[in-house]
Amino acid sequence: MTIAEVCRKYDISADTLRYYERIGLIPPVPRTKSGIRNYDEESCGWIELMICMRKAGVQIEALIEYVTLFKEGDKTLKAREAILIEQRDKQLEKMKEIQASLDRLNHKIELYQSGMMTEAKKKERMKQNQDN
Repeated sequence: MTIAEVCRKYDISADTLRYYERIGLIPPVPRTKSGIRNYDEESCGWIELMICMRKAGVQIEALIEYVTLFKEGDKTLKAREAILIEQRDKQLEKMKEIQASLDRLNHKIELYQSGMMTEAKKKERMKQNQDN
């Protein structure tokens, strides 16, 4: 696939693809005899992985380390697994934080929808809290 086709398929800019290749996030892309990038299945697999990881908020440095270790072969399996576990744990923590925010928003919305946000109701709740 050409760079334009890959850009359309993955909704990513050509500059980002070139950058990913330049910094080693994706292995060098095969080229035609005339030097034009010709993205194969392996290249697309790496692109999909990097897009997924970046959307998840994984830092570029962690991804570069992962790819570097991958190139070193099976002797780095545990180290690569550790990177993925660390990134998963960070995502789980973010999910907890987002869930807590959603819970708070939902509570506030319920107060509005139940009519508990009027001035009289707010004063009543404040008085009850002071009495407790």
